[in-house]
Order: sequence, then C-alpha cells, then structure tokens
Amino acid sequence: MKYVIMFTTEPALLADVPAERLDAIYGEVYTWFDKYGPSFADGGAELQPVSTATTVKASRDGGEPVVVDGPFSEAKEVVGGFAILDVDDLDAAIAIARTWPYLVLPGISVEVRPIVDHSGDM
Repeated sequence: MKYVIMFTTEPALLADVPAERLDAIYGEVYTWFDKYGPSFADGGAELQPVSTATTVKASRDGGEPVVVDGPFSEAKEVVGGFAILDVDDLDAAIAIARTWPYLVLPGISVEVRPIVDHSGDM
C-alpha cells in the first residue's frame, strides 16, 4: 500500500537550535534514506522554503482563480519535503516515520497519509 509521508517543521521552534546541530542531523538524513530506500516508490523531494511558495486559489467571488505569493494558509507548521512509501500497511509506514532523524528536535513532525488508489478507475 502507498503512503505519502510529509516532513513538517515549525520554524520558530528551531530558531535556537545551533546550525552545527542542524547540519549534523541533515547528514543523518542521507543514511536514513539509504536504509529505507527499498520502501520508497514514486519519488519525493525536499522543498524550497515556504517563502518561495506561490499559491493558486479560488476567488472569493467565484471568478477566475487568484495567484498569490506565499502559502495558502498561515499555519505554524510548513511542509519541508515529502516521500512516497510502498509498504505492507500503515504500521510499517509509521515504523519508518518514527525513525526520521529530525524528530529529536522541537517542532518537527512526520505526517503519514494513505494515497487514494485510482488505478481501477480507468
């Protein structure tokens, strides 16, 4: 079964974490992806900072969609990246998510969400 895992951060909570600590954990991420590589499918990516986002959203008056700079919502958490897992079940996906190296820091979370399978719809 496929799951997307989204790596989220609350940037304000990381403000006091020394850069050296962040760099050390970033290095652990490569090892993490190597270890769980066989469980990944269909890609994934690290995202540019939320300050680079552009959002297309419905207009309030029902007219043409509106393009705005920045994220759609004013959330405290931002998605910093995602990956797609192809594993047996939710427990397996959660087991992998629980080992995300950044989870030792405040404001870090990994959202695990099943992907809707539309392969039979065609």
